[in-house]
Amino acid sequence: MINFLNDYSEGCHPRILEALSRTNLDATVGYGLDEHCQAAADLVREQIQCPQAQVHFMVGGTPANVTAISAFLRPHEAPVAAVTGHINTHETGAVEATGHKILTCAAPEGKLTPALVEEVISGYTDEHVVRPRLVYVSQSTELGTVYSKAELTALSRFCRSHGLYLYLDGARLACGLAASDLTLSDLPQLCDAFYIGGTKSGALLGEALVIVNPALQPDFRHYIKRHCGMLAKGRLLGIQFEELLRDDLYLELGRHANALAQKLQAGLTALGIPMLVQSPTNQIFPVVPNGWLQPLEALCRYEVWGKADEHHTVVRFVCSWASREEDVERFLELLKGMNG
Repeated sequence: MINFLNDYSEGCHPRILEALSRTNLDATVGYGLDEHCQAAADLVREQIQCPQAQVHFMVGGTPANVTAISAFLRPHEAPVAAVTGHINTHETGAVEATGHKILTCAAPEGKLTPALVEEVISGYTDEHVVRPRLVYVSQSTELGTVYSKAELTALSRFCRSHGLYLYLDGARLACGLAASDLTLSDLPQLCDAFYIGGTKSGALLGEALVIVNPALQPDFRHYIKRHCGMLAKGRLLGIQFEELLRDDLYLELGRHANALAQKLQAGLTALGIPMLVQSPTNQIFPVVPNGWLQPLEALCRYEVWGKADEHHTVVRFVCSWASREEDVERFLELLKGMNG
């Protein structure tokens, strides 16, 4: 069965598995204070060109988002997100469970703009409502779209002029960077905090949370522990990021996933299948006739995204670092037969 379900079903890149095996019997101190985590954190700071940044290795994206947002905000403050944002749609109310209301707005192609954020915050101006304090974006977005450097710069300037933190969810940052003109070293110039996603980019698990703004750095390890996110065997995270950030492997895996998804998207378009959005990354969203859903289940694993209309459904196909070109080609050939 061809897997287009998601980009985290596979294990990890062979280089990471070899490194974990090679260091398996090494005894280190725990809780992310070992030499592997320190080396990986140094690699992050070197590649983002920000020596003053704090780097914390988290077990997953939701723990990273919840711990960061709840640590950065006072009890009466709120994050602003696109209605499609991950914290609003796929984290089971985890941010709200910490007491922070998420303020949302409809955003074309899943991307926030200064105008959209201004429209949201203009409705929250006194002590009877929550105070907008943080803008949440992701690169790439839940719809596979990306912010350009100009777009993120404009949003960053708006946030700074309005006293808002800018926080970037990087669960699919490898794919987002590979499909945009942004680089890792741009992010600390534009964001107060962000994370480099590993779980969806070739690691077994783990994200590297980077806190740039000094005002947000104090006591953050206390927040990690309080939110049950401090892994005793922290070296397992550090070892993986040592490998991902060496020899451009991280971006190489993102480019591979994007390239196969783009080949799939082009093939589907050639068959007359429209897309919900034109995604340049590893997630694509074909709009298919309802009658295709059952036959597709015999060909591949995929996710139903939602109804387009009475007769059509939006599905999501995702390619990963482990996807194979021959599988994409075989799938398109099978579809041609089904379409014919």
